[in-house]
Amino acid sequence: MPEAQTTTCAIAGGGPAGIMLGLLLARAGVRTTVLEKHGDFLRDFRGDTVHPSTLQIMDELGLVGELERLPHRKLTTLRIGTDARPLVDMDLGRFTRARYHHIAMIPQWDFLTLLVEHARRSPAFRLLMNAEVLGPLERDGAVRGVRYRDASGEHELRAVLTVAADGRRSALCAAAGMVPTELGAPMDVLWLRISRRPGDGSGLGGYLGRGQMAAAIDRGDYWQIAYLIPKGSYERVRAQGLPMLRDRLAALVPFLADRVGEVDDWGKVAFLEVGLDRLSRWDRPGLLAIGDAAHTMSPIGGVGINLAVQDAVAAANLLADPLYRAQADPARFDRTLNPGLVRRVQRRRAVPTIGTQTVQRVVQRRVVDRVLDEAEPRLPAVLETSRGRRLLSRVMARIMLYGLLPEHVRTPERRAGTGAPVAVRD
Repeated sequence: MPEAQTTTCAIAGGGPAGIMLGLLLARAGVRTTVLEKHGDFLRDFRGDTVHPSTLQIMDELGLVGELERLPHRKLTTLRIGTDARPLVDMDLGRFTRARYHHIAMIPQWDFLTLLVEHARRSPAFRLLMNAEVLGPLERDGAVRGVRYRDASGEHELRAVLTVAADGRRSALCAAAGMVPTELGAPMDVLWLRISRRPGDGSGLGGYLGRGQMAAAIDRGDYWQIAYLIPKGSYERVRAQGLPMLRDRLAALVPFLADRVGEVDDWGKVAFLEVGLDRLSRWDRPGLLAIGDAAHTMSPIGGVGINLAVQDAVAAANLLADPLYRAQADPARFDRTLNPGLVRRVQRRRAVPTIGTQTVQRVVQRRVVDRVLDEAEPRLPAVLETSRGRRLLSRVMARIMLYGLLPEHVRTPERRAGTGAPVAVRD
């Protein structure tokens, strides 16, 4: 029988949602164990657009100074459209009431490493790398922790609350019978890099052409390119060959035409299958899903990492105190944390999640789907005027970058005992 261990909160997944929640709970004195199936955070082309809403949270944690010292690029403008027909022209400097007026382009592994370094200052925090969650521990109709596997074999980790933060296609949610509703996306994305030159300009630009669309993100010494292709067309695009892809990219983004030859191998092109979905219910007794495990976001607006962080802050604000009290109860592993309290996380985050996904679906339907189908984008008539485009730009910035109902850190900072799993006897 696997060795039994205990913690107060077990979090599956060491991404932005899981690590941020682990930091906040441990900071509040809750014994927390985060399980990450990989041995490091080094995954290329993961979401790394840190929006003003997340910068504000880092500020409230006293970490924004250290974040600023990480190598990164600041984006203050975002433009989408053609020279003849701009759709969005966003200048974050216009948001005078906001504290932060830029997007920080920070490699996700650097962002996560910073959070982990500070989480480990609390003895209540424990991070297990190379620990693959196999499924939930269930008893009496409730989740009581997780089963996981590491280099030494299989283990059981009992917990008062288990959190699925293991991303899109969450293995823990699937094992618990929590299946998301697909909302649909008309595109997939090819990610690639092309060198950047001093005279190229800066910021983030979106480019629309007949049957194609791309975004170019300023990463300092290179451009990170997101090239959109129709859903399910990846094998066809590959069959057409790299020369065709380079020619189409050169026509779409002319200032890069003399450099597209740098993409000389399919190994330099990363494929992302785009999804848009959400769970109808984020919890069941003893289990809560947050971040991509609860709602997969489209790449539109680069909101995924920021919605995940917001979920984590909301969950910590609502559950840290009940979890802290529960860990003093000798019978805590035989009881379920009040499901009504856990359900409040989804109620709190429903409006931002549904609202943001609604915006993404509108953009997909009226812009992306039509462009990839070789048609003109179709916006409401009021938005076709210059005044309407300014309004659209402000609304997009407010929803996608600053967030609907942005969260703020409300958790206390306590000192507590060790968060390491402790072996127990049955």
